[in-house]
Amino acid sequence: MGGFARAGTIVGVLGLVASMALTGCGEDRGQVQFVDGAAPSSTASPDPATTPSGAALVVSPADGSKNRPVSAEISAQLPDGGKVSQVTLTTSDGKEVEGRLRADGSSWVPSAPLKWATRYTATVTATRPDGTAGQGTSSFTTMRKPSSMINSGLYLFDDRTYGVAMPVVAEFHPGIPEKDRAAVQKRMFVRTDPPQPGAWHWVDNGTQAYYRAPEYWKPGTTLSVRIALAGIPLSNGRYGNVDRGATAKIGRAFEMKVDNATKQMTVYENGQVVRTVPVSLGKKKTPSSSGTMVVMEKKEATVFDTMDDPDPENRYVTDIEFAQRLTWGGEYIHAAPWSENVQGRQNVSHGCVNVSMANARWLFGKTRVGDPITITGTERKLAAGNGWTAWSLSWAEFVKGSALPVPEGGAGPAF
Repeated sequence: MGGFARAGTIVGVLGLVASMALTGCGEDRGQVQFVDGAAPSSTASPDPATTPSGAALVVSPADGSKNRPVSAEISAQLPDGGKVSQVTLTTSDGKEVEGRLRADGSSWVPSAPLKWATRYTATVTATRPDGTAGQGTSSFTTMRKPSSMINSGLYLFDDRTYGVAMPVVAEFHPGIPEKDRAAVQKRMFVRTDPPQPGAWHWVDNGTQAYYRAPEYWKPGTTLSVRIALAGIPLSNGRYGNVDRGATAKIGRAFEMKVDNATKQMTVYENGQVVRTVPVSLGKKKTPSSSGTMVVMEKKEATVFDTMDDPDPENRYVTDIEFAQRLTWGGEYIHAAPWSENVQGRQNVSHGCVNVSMANARWLFGKTRVGDPITITGTERKLAAGNGWTAWSLSWAEFVKGSALPVPEGGAGPAF
């Protein structure tokens, strides 16, 4: 069996759970969950400057302003060559808010969303080009919680270990309007240890954004992510619903490559070939997708249910073992004992990668979510957004999908 992937299929996000309904290689309608809304902890403010002197700095948000979004960042008008040395933000009862100064010095970002309908006082101290210090203060009030919000998700969990091709995947429902994507992207923070440059890429309808490096992550990398969208205003009258964050690890290098010409899967671990696996891919009427995909979900046992397929020939209900999802449209790696006699010689599936029971069990025990699989030589090209398709594009093509300019080689962390 196998799944016929419909080009461009994307699942919307509702609350904390993404529906895993599929259109072809059917299943039991399981769910992939998002992380909760907690934001990662932040560092303290920069070191204090010297005693302020001269004209006061003009701080943003402006003094006395009201209805400011809870995503507000603190900044000040500075002379050319001026540099912020300290930012302090306090509530009306004197409690100090933690935050970080952006690496480019453009603003100071609270480490968690501000509270709705709350008064804050910001004090910014900066050093002028002549070495003197200036200071400015502003008191402002945030807006009440709005009724119209976007739903968002992050496909990353704290303390999990993923494969080297695991992209950071942010998802939005409804999608982010194109003119808002730069502002939203500025609020999506990724740090890697060891440091590796990266970039964001938006799918056309704005429902997903992927973050990746020019090459697969280095084994052992720590990913620290904050999608800081709570309260961010959008042009469609909606606001971001929540901040999400996670810190996860990247494991060993494990990669699968499938060549339709030979109908063999070559499996690599840490750069060395560890097994060659005969496969049966999608038949011509329901071809497998060519491109680089990643393992999105694993189920040791499930049910593929395609009874709602418009083509009667593609309707069936079948028990499946060792299923590994590759696309939203229903392409999987899975055990297919019914096709073992033709695996390595003939394509008979509905789009999935059929392998023997023994090889499916072995692969299932080796793979992690985020491990890459590249399929070549089929009649269908992987559709953007049909799964976590961040690696289906070259780096040069990938950076074209960023809403902000990307330095050559990729951008560093914002903090």
